[in-house]
This record gives sequence, structure tokens and C-alpha cells, in this order.
Amino acid sequence: MDVRRHLAHDLDDRRDELIALSHAVHGDAEIAFEEHRSSQRVATALEAGGFEVEHGVADLPTAFVARAGSGPLHLGICAEYDALPGIGHACGHNIIAAAAVGAGLALATVADELGLTVTVLGTPAEEGGGGKIFMLEGGAFDGLHAAMMVHPSPIEAATFPCLAVQHVDVTYEGRSAHASAYPQRGINAADALTVAQVAVGLLRQHIHATDRIHGIVTDGGDAPNIIPERTAGDWSVRSATLAELQQELLPRVRQCFEAGAMATGAKLTFDTSKPAYSEFHHDDELVALWEQEATPLGRAPEGALDDQLAGSTDMANVSLAMPAIHPMLKLDTDAVNHQPAFTAACITTDADRAVYDGALGMARTAVAITESADLLERLTSRAFRAGSA
Repeated sequence: MDVRRHLAHDLDDRRDELIALSHAVHGDAEIAFEEHRSSQRVATALEAGGFEVEHGVADLPTAFVARAGSGPLHLGICAEYDALPGIGHACGHNIIAAAAVGAGLALATVADELGLTVTVLGTPAEEGGGGKIFMLEGGAFDGLHAAMMVHPSPIEAATFPCLAVQHVDVTYEGRSAHASAYPQRGINAADALTVAQVAVGLLRQHIHATDRIHGIVTDGGDAPNIIPERTAGDWSVRSATLAELQQELLPRVRQCFEAGAMATGAKLTFDTSKPAYSEFHHDDELVALWEQEATPLGRAPEGALDDQLAGSTDMANVSLAMPAIHPMLKLDTDAVNHQPAFTAACITTDADRAVYDGALGMARTAVAITESADLLERLTSRAFRAGSA
């Protein structure tokens, strides 16, 4: 049997249902850790294709693991389905989810013949919540030899330019008072945040080109004639590596926020309890196989990427735990990720093609792995276990 041709025919037969799944997830945009309907849709599609599905893994209600086959090479395919607040699926996670389902279903039909165990992981809260990190720690990735996923983008690339990131919740507590009659009785928490933002702006002169600091004010007070007793913000701090982030940049950013507290007398809470995302370690051999298998589908990577292009993903943490890839699939749009126009682009005919190409590209890459004796030996020599060195 020509396995690649079989996979293409299988996905041709499933094309309509995969596109319908992508559009359904897109139309019912659910944010991090609240993807109950989206998670169920994705899991149901896999269950209908013969996968055994375990829901609520790693104590996450919207996470699941779906498994088919029993071969010695155990590959994971990650599905994402969380949307962004306010602008919906502006990062195309509906495409990611449908492509993962397509790849998993197609591979399941040849898994035993190829010596594969295929696991599709439903991973919630990529947009800041770190669902994959909780799943890594909770054992959902145990037994895997490698993992992959695809991601829509305005560019075509075999790798994802990725920075480590720490998401920070900042709160200042002051004291309210009448802003005109008794201003001396108040402690202005909004002033504290203003001082901090000025300090962060000045710090940007003295950081690495790969560093990023950006945030929003989520609570700025209630009325102009009431001195704000509380302000809050959400911030993201990024560096080239997790070590640089935690040892160099994050302490300096914290000092900027401490300056706001010191200047005003407000009390600062600098909450870094959300899981930090790491840098991405792309597996060169798997990247090369993706390029080999995706190029015939019209997915040849573009030239050199913009040096300033960089995002962050919890798939990066997976890449530190096991060999992994995260190719980018170009959509025909002038919009970029996290713009409302990109939301609209993620249910176009071009986006539907990305679902099919992503599914077939990942399935073909899995086949190519089984054809390389040296790569097979390397991958199967170590299976991931939570807590292992």
C-alpha cells in the first residue's frame, strides 16, 4: 500500500467534517480553561473515529487525551481550541484543532501497520494559561517519544520564532478619598501604576533586542472624583530563554513596579504564579522531515524570517521535554495574528485548505519518521515521564 496516498484519500473523505469542526470551534469562541463545548467537539470527533478518550486529564476539565494504535513509536499531536478575549479565534486555534483531529484520524487507520501509537492531546489555555505545562506535570504526555502541532500565520515557516514568557498579574492597593475635598487623605493606586509604566518605558532602553515588556491596565479606578484605592494590570515579560527571563529581565521589571509602590505608598502584589513558557527547542531532524513532506503540498517554507518576529507558546515547554515541531501555515491575508481581521481569515477557503494541509503534513511526517531507522532508534530510546530527569 502507498501509505501517503492512502492518507491523502482518507483526508479527502474527511475534508467536509474537518472543515465543519474548524468552523464550529471558530463560531463558538471560548477563552482559556472555559473551552467546554470546543473540547467536547474535538474529543467527540476522535471518539467517532475509534480513539479511546480520557477527559479531564491533569485535573483540567477541558483537557483530554485520545489514543489509537499500539505500536512501539508513540507520537503526540497537540490540539488547541481556546480563543482570545474580545476578538475570538484571532490566532486560528480552530484550524489547529481540526488539523490535529485530521492527522490523528488518518494515522489511526495505518497505526498498527506502521508500528505507531497515536495520541491526540486536547490542550486548553494556550493563550496565557499554560495548559500544556499543567498536562506535562500531570502525566498527560507520559510515554510520548515526540510531539507535533501546526499553527496558522501570515507566513510559511517550518519553525516558530519563540521567546520565553512570564505572565504577571500586578495589583496596587491604596486608599480612597474625595479627590477634591480630601486628597491628602488618599493613596493613589493609579499613580503607582503610572510610575511603574514610566519606569518600564525607560528600562526598554537598556534591555536585549530579544526582550519584550508589554501589558494592559485592567482596573484603573471607579470615578475621577474618587482617588483610586485599587489598580491592576496584566503584563507579559519575554526573553530569549527562560534562564535570561528569570535571572535577568524579570527582577528588573519587578523593581519598576516596586518603584511605583515606593513613590506613592501603595501596596504592591506582583503575582508570577502563572506557569512560565520556555524557549522552543526545535528538533532539527523532525523539522527537516516536515519540510520534506509539506513541500509537495505547496507548503515550502519562505526565506529568512524577520528578526523581530517572535511569539510565545506553552508548546515550547513540551519541546524541552521531548523532540517537537511547531510549523507555521500561511494564510492568504494581510492581517497578522491577534487582529480581528485574522479572526475572519481563519474561516476562509484558504484557512480550510490549511486544515487539510496541516493534517496531511503531520501525518506524512509521522510516516517519514517510521522510515528512518536512525531517527526511530533515537526517538524510542527515551519516552517522557513526568518528574523524570
